[in-house]
Amino acid sequence: MDKINKGESYKIEFKESLNGLDKEFTAFANASGGKIFLGVTDKGEIKGIDISNNLKSRIQDIANNCRPKINIIIEELNNILIIKVREGDDKPYECASGYYKRIGPNSQKMTRDEVLDFFKTENKVKFDRMIEPRFNYAEDFDKEKFQKFLQLAGISEVNDANKMLVNLGVAEKQNKNLIFNNAGILFFSKEPQRFISWSVFTVALFKDNAGADIIDRKEIEGSLFEIVEEVMKFVKLYSKVAYRFTGEPRRENIYEYPFEALREAVINSVMHKYYFEHGHNNILRFLPDRIRIENYWQKPSRFVLGKTVFRRNQIIADLFSKIHFGEKMGTGFERIKEICEKENSPFPEIELEENYFYVTFRQSREYLQMAEKETKKEELLTALNERQRRAFIYIKENGRIMMKEYIEIYPYVNRKTLTRDLKHLIELGLIVRKGHGKRDLYYVSA
Repeated sequence: MDKINKGESYKIEFKESLNGLDKEFTAFANASGGKIFLGVTDKGEIKGIDISNNLKSRIQDIANNCRPKINIIIEELNNILIIKVREGDDKPYECASGYYKRIGPNSQKMTRDEVLDFFKTENKVKFDRMIEPRFNYAEDFDKEKFQKFLQLAGISEVNDANKMLVNLGVAEKQNKNLIFNNAGILFFSKEPQRFISWSVFTVALFKDNAGADIIDRKEIEGSLFEIVEEVMKFVKLYSKVAYRFTGEPRRENIYEYPFEALREAVINSVMHKYYFEHGHNNILRFLPDRIRIENYWQKPSRFVLGKTVFRRNQIIADLFSKIHFGEKMGTGFERIKEICEKENSPFPEIELEENYFYVTFRQSREYLQMAEKETKKEELLTALNERQRRAFIYIKENGRIMMKEYIEIYPYVNRKTLTRDLKHLIELGLIVRKGHGKRDLYYVSA
């Protein structure tokens, strides 16, 4: 009885009779579930009710007559009934008088716009399937993008392009005309942002970790697969690289971030974007010590990060899968994890808020180690004489140096002096010597 004493709330409703019970069922099912105490007044006074099998049957019929049927459990407590309403698995729910939602301790009927928004947030209306009547196939369709898509998908010949577009799920025939949906526009329109302006991807390079001082910023437009490639070009342009010298002429590049993992995250960002939200772009913030990808995502129910087969935009996901940009079955974060482990990079940090989703990549551990070594080498170089610095730079650029090559650079310097130069570089740990005799080779140390 403690719950009755506390009064009505978001998950508790009092009712004296069956009148209006269906709207309470739908309101709770459309929210987080709740309990209805039948036989209790709005003020929490226990009036009681005549409990019978017939009454229980009538209550069950009311739940069954909602669309879809609502799952309830009926319990007796003295002379009242407690009806437990589960949160629905197939929202939204409707009764004879309309759609209801729970607002604090009250059940309120939804307006037309609220019902539409509810369908969107519950993923009942698919943005990528919605037809765009403004799109003119003859004028707006980009044949080059379509051909590039087919090439990436490994499709060499297409006898009937219109049939292929229908089979891909991006268009349908209406009165002999080819009508495109939003997925088709995002992939094959000459100017996708003319129809869906908020599909741009914002990238920004910052000078400071607080993200206040912007060095470079771009609004990347184009088809979705073009956007992915352009975002990655931006990342690669500003990513730093360290070098591992293995004793071979060719050095090994150690990049600041795992590019393939980042690419997977960017693909997921555009693939699962909540396109009904017009006021927020996908954003990539490139800060001095991290890369942060930000999405507005409208959290879907029953979404489990990294273990889900949920696809908000199914057609878009299918199209990306066909050109080997990501997978259909929600394995993106598993693939990111594998790539990061392979490249000795930390797994990105995942942050979830009510409507925002963040993925933050930190610099590769190996890159940081190599960069630290490079910094120490730069510090040591300041104490070298001009010949030694020139020798070290020569080795870095050419992979190695032989004594005779060093002599050719400084023909008027005594050989013993040049030998001491290289020996000093070895003692400082800047280079290593391999072999013995006249054909000795000197390499940058690992």
